[in-house]
Amino acid sequence: MAYKTINKYIYGNDFTILKMNKIKALSVVFTSCLVLFTCKENKTETKIDDADVDKKSVEKVNQELKDKLISNPPEGMLWIPGGSFLQGAVQQDKTAMGHEKPQHLVSVDGFFMDITEVTNAAFKKFVEETGYLTIAERKIDWEQMKKQLPEGTPKPHDSILQPGSLMFKKTKTSVPNLYDFSQWWRWVIGVNWRHPSGRDSSIEGKGNHPVVHISYEDAQAYCKWAGRRLPTEAEWEYAARGKKTNTIYFWGDDRSQLSKMVNSWEGEFPVNNILEDGFERTAPVKSYIPNDFGLYDMAGNVWEFVSDWYNIKYYEELVAANTEIVNPQGSDKAYNPSQPYLQEKVIKGGSFLCSDSYCASYRVSSRMGTSTDSSSEHIGFRTVATPDMLIE
Repeated sequence: MAYKTINKYIYGNDFTILKMNKIKALSVVFTSCLVLFTCKENKTETKIDDADVDKKSVEKVNQELKDKLISNPPEGMLWIPGGSFLQGAVQQDKTAMGHEKPQHLVSVDGFFMDITEVTNAAFKKFVEETGYLTIAERKIDWEQMKKQLPEGTPKPHDSILQPGSLMFKKTKTSVPNLYDFSQWWRWVIGVNWRHPSGRDSSIEGKGNHPVVHISYEDAQAYCKWAGRRLPTEAEWEYAARGKKTNTIYFWGDDRSQLSKMVNSWEGEFPVNNILEDGFERTAPVKSYIPNDFGLYDMAGNVWEFVSDWYNIKYYEELVAANTEIVNPQGSDKAYNPSQPYLQEKVIKGGSFLCSDSYCASYRVSSRMGTSTDSSSEHIGFRTVATPDMLIE
């Protein structure tokens, strides 16, 4: 993919010159090695001096390349400078859940991040170039599926066991038990990223909407093609906070601003969405104001995959370890006793279905888990990259 190799020289002649300088520096290393092998006198001293000079030359060129990238980010991305922050729920957040606590000091290195969620148009380009088939489009493998179900679960009829994805459906009356999400989710055959609202729907005219019905595996495939990766949970939350280091939302603590800032559910969930924010389901990216870093939709619209395993004990374990936390990669295993048969990854940011009565996950610290091999209409993703990834 062009972003990784930068073989189209999208950063202009200066960047091309820097790349050529790097090649020259590397060739000096190679030439020096040949000289060292043929030199008869002062062999050891020459080797040390030349190696030291050559190493510094390569490091200098690499740093110049990185500086050039930071000042001229890849199209559609922003540079997020590294720093430290308190990850997890702030003290004044009365709706915070246990797995968002305790707060803990984390440091992350700088990275590039997509300004918006990956759109239908971007994902379509990936599919057109690679022929990739998402999980929601593939024939279902019952032998694999039953491994995630309680032992003895009967196999559904073949007419039901067909490719599809999860769709939201409003209930007709109030729901007393909001823990039973089966009341508003249904499996719909023929639904996938190309047909997000039903088998007869399409993404025509919605190229600037976030792509949905994407599994973790699908997001990873896109990242590989683009020369990117998914953010860690720590990177995502650091970027979402912007310069607001101790607030509930990315804009502050004022809940009354929600409909102006976020595509979420306003009204009685899951019965009636009063559309105060202007959208029933997904909104085009950049429909609301960006955060302090210039990133859009870091709250609401669609949940976003990150690379961490979902472990409800992870924050507690980090704090108990009492060590400096730098660039954390997340738990080494998934742990969620309420979903013991699933391997779940963390999702962040909330979606158009979040409301005060149901998860309120437009809060910066909010986190949930979702299976790696399933998809739904309210989960998408965005990508990140480091300078090292882009100048390889």
